[in-house]
Amino acid sequence: MSVKFLYEEMSWPEVRDVAGEDRVVVQPVGMLEDHGHHLPIITDVTITSTICRRAAEKIRESVVLMPTQQNGYSPHHMDFPGSITIRGQTFVDYMLDVNRSLIHHGFRRILLVNGHGSNMPWLETVARLTMVEAPQALCGLVAWWNIPELAEVVKRTRESERGGMSHACELETSLMLAIRPDLVDMAKAVKDMNHSDYKYFPPRDFYHPAGPVSIMPYWSTMSRTGTLGDPTKATREKGEMWLTAAVEGLVGIVQEFKKLEIRERVDHH
Repeated sequence: MSVKFLYEEMSWPEVRDVAGEDRVVVQPVGMLEDHGHHLPIITDVTITSTICRRAAEKIRESVVLMPTQQNGYSPHHMDFPGSITIRGQTFVDYMLDVNRSLIHHGFRRILLVNGHGSNMPWLETVARLTMVEAPQALCGLVAWWNIPELAEVVKRTRESERGGMSHACELETSLMLAIRPDLVDMAKAVKDMNHSDYKYFPPRDFYHPAGPVSIMPYWSTMSRTGTLGDPTKATREKGEMWLTAAVEGLVGIVQEFKKLEIRERVDHH
């Protein structure tokens, strides 16, 4: 009998038992929003869910995989129909309540795996507050595009110039071609890039250094189509290669996260 790892498929006694096994709870977090003319609004959810599911399948005994949170923070995308945005504080409170519930049931290791850029500051707050409230637990955060194994292979094999990988781009489109090609219309894929030669405000790109100043204007001021990057360079072959690297890296992160020592707090007053 295969080991259960999907949270929603467990009975309550099974949840109690796996919590006692000190498994890592993996919580994918996505977003419903515009992704150009060629990709569906569920792109962030699909990519994040797939990476987490495939990684969890490889290490079932070490993981409990939560259902993907589909909505996040994205008011700057609201000029494009389809986006669903949650107010920042509401998003933080909601995710904190999920973590509080998991910790109440006995889980001690929660890994948030994010698939939408503007979720990051809010989820970092969630991770920090979780550990402040529950020092007997660990809560980590990783964006899938920051997984080292993925970053390494993408930098070596990408074809787009700087700025070509930001949103509905070569990276995301390639991954969607590998995961759900039926939802991709490459005939509508267009290069839509926010060129910039500024020193401190360079073009946005997953794998080039960001400028020192953080700024997020309305997406419609940067993009005509909702795309930011060059999806015309996307291929299914690259998507499959990059997906494999992301899964491999997430497996390693989870395995190492499970080994981390949970140390007791020391109050020196």
